[in-house]
Amino acid sequence: MSSSSASKQSGLTRLFPFLIWMRTLTLNKARDDFFAGLTNAVIVLPQGVAYALIAGLPPEYGLYAAIIPAIVAALFGSSWHLISGPTAALSIVVLTTVSPLAEVGSDEYISLALTLTLMAGLFQLLLALFRFGTLVNFVSHSVVVGFTSGAAIVIASSQVKNILGISIESSGSFISTWQGVFAAAHDTNFYAVSVAVLTVAVCIVFKTFLPRWPNMLIAMVAGSAYVWWLDADEKGIRLVGQIPSSMPSFNLPGITPDLFSDLAPGAMAIGLLGLVEAVSIARSVATRSRQTIDGNQEFYGQALSNIIGSMFSAYASSGSFTRTGVNYTSGAKTPLAGVIAAISLAVIVLVFSELTAYIPIPSMAGLLLIVAYNLIDMHHIHSIFRAGRSEFAVLFVTFSATLVMALEFAIYIGVILSLVFYLKRTSQPRIVELFPTLKDGKPFFDELPAARETPYSGCPQLKIIRIEGSLFFGAVNYVKDYLERINAPNVLIIGNGMNHIDIAGAEMLKHETERRADSGGRLYLSNLKSQVDNYLHREEYLEAIGTDAFFQSKGDAIKFIYQRLDAERCQSCQSRIFKECSSQ
Repeated sequence: MSSSSASKQSGLTRLFPFLIWMRTLTLNKARDDFFAGLTNAVIVLPQGVAYALIAGLPPEYGLYAAIIPAIVAALFGSSWHLISGPTAALSIVVLTTVSPLAEVGSDEYISLALTLTLMAGLFQLLLALFRFGTLVNFVSHSVVVGFTSGAAIVIASSQVKNILGISIESSGSFISTWQGVFAAAHDTNFYAVSVAVLTVAVCIVFKTFLPRWPNMLIAMVAGSAYVWWLDADEKGIRLVGQIPSSMPSFNLPGITPDLFSDLAPGAMAIGLLGLVEAVSIARSVATRSRQTIDGNQEFYGQALSNIIGSMFSAYASSGSFTRTGVNYTSGAKTPLAGVIAAISLAVIVLVFSELTAYIPIPSMAGLLLIVAYNLIDMHHIHSIFRAGRSEFAVLFVTFSATLVMALEFAIYIGVILSLVFYLKRTSQPRIVELFPTLKDGKPFFDELPAARETPYSGCPQLKIIRIEGSLFFGAVNYVKDYLERINAPNVLIIGNGMNHIDIAGAEMLKHETERRADSGGRLYLSNLKSQVDNYLHREEYLEAIGTDAFFQSKGDAIKFIYQRLDAERCQSCQSRIFKECSSQ
């Protein structure tokens, strides 16, 4: 293939990423995706209805938001397993943004909610065009694992009331949910519990002995049959109920200057929150599937899903933690599962809406417990615990925050804490003292160990150090303090570990040179990388440091520096660590 055709193909797959995974489809993969998608379509029924009610919209709008956005995000995103749709966090933001402007549930309210979704999608598209997807690199693995584990506990906790068949008063938080459960536990419906237990048991049996079978779907059918045998009405078992059998028509939301002013803050909040949610969820599942997520491509997928979805009565959507977890646990192999899930949901809405009346809610709650269990990655938690206190602290704080506050804020806290530890590490670059020795009969500069059996008497006139880290404004004070503690008048800095320097770093080296010159010493630099070397060769720094202070190698630097040391001190020195000392 020629370079031009390869470039065209690469550009084409960037615009249409679904071309990549479509080429890998096999009959087995398509079968797995079909059953995973079908299971997902059934799972999202009550969830979509619930989220629409949270957002102040009619129930069917929650289902619309789980159809078109899911297809678009699957085709234009990068994750194999992420499924988009309505989420609790975005539903709350929609309600708080639009409710002051129109009566909840009214035609005007619905119109404003769709306009808000369009604006959020356009904002996300703008971020994608400027390639801000790289910002997801600051969401560390510890944040992802902590967020995933915490969200799994929240999901499981939210389903306890459905398993017990009770109604509770709760604000939706983890603590409030359990307070409500304990308060209403005496009303437990043991028939509902038996439905959940049967569903979980069937799922586990099929997953263990027939892993290639659609275990979740079979378990749900078994639960439905059991409820039919029990007689749900007589035993007080809640069912999903019948949903409206209609699909929305195409309608482009309008944006006026006044609407833009009123909705812009909410649109930005939904845009940012939706992207963080989607990419965090995609990355959390990718740690299991060993996939590499393209953050910027995911930005495009989410942006287009909201833009196009708003034209088909879908309100703000993002990556759904529950649906993505079900998708992965059900054995999905490619984004085709997300497309099938959306199409299956549309078919259910149009053709089989009456059948949804027989799906027991305790069965779905039991399956969601399995999903939550599979989302807790004990292997990675153990690895992070062994990695160090700072990484585990990030995981623990993110996990804890997920339980006591909204999921999106837990992500923000984890990211901020990760940045704090990152900045702390980068602001204190590793600095090691080097001393000459022999390795395989050849001169070699080794690190001076921090703890050594015998005291090391280095050269009293020259210290050689290596800085391992960028010399930027955040690290300047740390390096400056270290240099000032060196008693030797001359210092040679080995710079092959410095990848970057900024004006603060350059000014510090300039002032350090002047400080040592006042006491009869000098600052020297060798083995600099090109960016650092070019920066320090600017006229204002080169004049202060001196052209003769720069060297290509340590050996050349020592030869030059040795000729300028105090000869009388060299004659009486007992260290004689350099080979040049033997000539005295």
